[in-house]
Amino acid sequence: MDNSTTLVAVFLGLLEGLTEFIPVSSTGHVLLAGHFLGFESAGKAFEVVIQLGAVLAILTIYASRLWNVFAAAPHDPQARRFILSILIAFLPAAFIGVLAHGFIKTVLFETPVLIAVMLIIGGVILLVVERFAPEAKHDDAMTFPLVMALKIGFIQCLAMIPGTSRSGSTIVGALLLGASKRAAAEFSFFLSMPTMAGAFVYDLYKNRDVLNASDLNVIAIGFVCAFVAAVFVVKGLLGYVSKHGYALFGWWRIIVGGVALAALSAGF
Repeated sequence: MDNSTTLVAVFLGLLEGLTEFIPVSSTGHVLLAGHFLGFESAGKAFEVVIQLGAVLAILTIYASRLWNVFAAAPHDPQARRFILSILIAFLPAAFIGVLAHGFIKTVLFETPVLIAVMLIIGGVILLVVERFAPEAKHDDAMTFPLVMALKIGFIQCLAMIPGTSRSGSTIVGALLLGASKRAAAEFSFFLSMPTMAGAFVYDLYKNRDVLNASDLNVIAIGFVCAFVAAVFVVKGLLGYVSKHGYALFGWWRIIVGGVALAALSAGF
């Protein structure tokens, strides 16, 4: 592994951590950056596996709260319902992700134009929802109704198209279903844990025969950088969206997608 590869792994890892929990599509950003930098990973495993670093950031920040929830579950119906809501929201992505894994990795991940277009479309949708979302009826991510959690889970499946954004789809879905801006972001945090951990395990299993020691070293670097960057984002995001909403991220998506399309049209 040469120095240039190490630097690219550091950059892409930081990019993953900075964008995973904001509604701009971390995978879209990492895939586009990798395309323009000429970075290729075996089976596109790097782009998926480093997401676990961001998951660990969430687990670190929410460790105490999660411990209390699981400790209370045997005797607290609300804690049990929250755990069940996350599992229910996770199931659609788990089922569809396994069925469509090959198509997602070999076709959708290899189409930079599609990623750029989805960034733009998602940005427009985010701006529209930010402006016209219904009045919030759910202020606590831990008390979402189970039916609402299932609907968010199905909406999350749209993120299997790179450039859509897992956090973006879950946040938009939650806002449309009556969640407050803060609660929408927090539910997206919680749902990311089983979703991204499942994607990590399944993708590592599927690529076990094509990965070598050099690939694992690059992944490890990206993993650590994603963890560090995600810690800072998660700590500041809830406060930001509570005060300012999501418009900034909508415009960011449109700008990045537009620049990427222009660059691809120019032959880069």
